[in-house]
Amino acid sequence: MLNFEIIDASRELSIARSLKRYAPPFEIIGGYRLIDNGIDPEATVQIEANGRFIHEASTGNGPVDALAKVLKKALIPLFPEIENISLVDYRANILDARRGTSTEVEVTIIFTDGEKVWKVHSLSENINAASFKVLTDGFEFAILTGKTKAQK
Repeated sequence: MLNFEIIDASRELSIARSLKRYAPPFEIIGGYRLIDNGIDPEATVQIEANGRFIHEASTGNGPVDALAKVLKKALIPLFPEIENISLVDYRANILDARRGTSTEVEVTIIFTDGEKVWKVHSLSENINAASFKVLTDGFEFAILTGKTKAQK
């Protein structure tokens, strides 16, 4: 049986964000836009980092793939360390099926850079919003740990 550690990035980011000295490596400006006609989903995002603003658009094999691709496309010019980040697993769990379509969904994504593995999770009544939050947190964790590794 394989044995490897999966870092709880949601927990580590929550602790880091509670510190007064924490500064996020990037900021999403105005949220995201997602157009999903069921065939060709397209996502757009604008980020600000290091004094630069980047606006990108991308398509994907589903709305979450489009969101992942647009974030990566926007972030790589500023943070090349995320080029090798890949999504290993995606899960969406419905928390209370009795609430029907208004129930909260917990989205969990497992990421890897080829060396370490981390997971991020988020809750929302909107599966796309939860997915976007998980994706941004997963890339933020990769950037922060990449900077830490580079400093050693």
